[in-house]
Amino acid sequence: MNKLNNRYPKSVDCQGTEITLELLENPQTDEVRAFTEHLSDGDLLFLTRDIREEKVVAAWAKTIASGGIVSVAAKRGGEIVGTTAVLVDRLSWSAHVGDMRILVRPDLRDIGLGRILIQESFLIGLDLGLEKLVVRMTLDQDGAVAVFEEMGFRSEALLRDHVKDASGEKHDLLIMGHDVQAVQGMMQAYGLDEAF
Repeated sequence: MNKLNNRYPKSVDCQGTEITLELLENPQTDEVRAFTEHLSDGDLLFLTRDIREEKVVAAWAKTIASGGIVSVAAKRGGEIVGTTAVLVDRLSWSAHVGDMRILVRPDLRDIGLGRILIQESFLIGLDLGLEKLVVRMTLDQDGAVAVFEEMGFRSEALLRDHVKDASGEKHDLLIMGHDVQAVQGMMQAYGLDEAF
């Protein structure tokens, strides 16, 4: 965690919009609820839990404190406008795999913030010694699928009718994966590993 504490907070420029990235160590229900008010139900479908619920935010904070999740909040003017989280279950057979969760407010999409949050997730994955990152999304999230593909993620599974929205409609869930060690190898080859 030492590298993470040294890396954050930091400012990034997203096409003229200044965003601050900081570790989200104790998410608060009010700030998460304010963020999710800007998101559609579809934006939240790939999450395994509804982060609009107070008990879910409390469980999120508890898991962050135990080291099972590393979360970064993207803020503009002190307000959360995006988040990334890398979840790791150190007691599972897949302790080498991190499960990524990325959310960006719709009004701040298409300015590069999602790409920056994906890059931050890779750095977190490297810091945690992970070998692979996976991400889930519904098939109708064309923009997100395209960005992940551009960044080297490949489709690994399609789970039919896997999630159900508030109206009861079922949606397919796409799982994409990326080899973190390959990214680390490229960074080392270009001498970038020391820069981060």
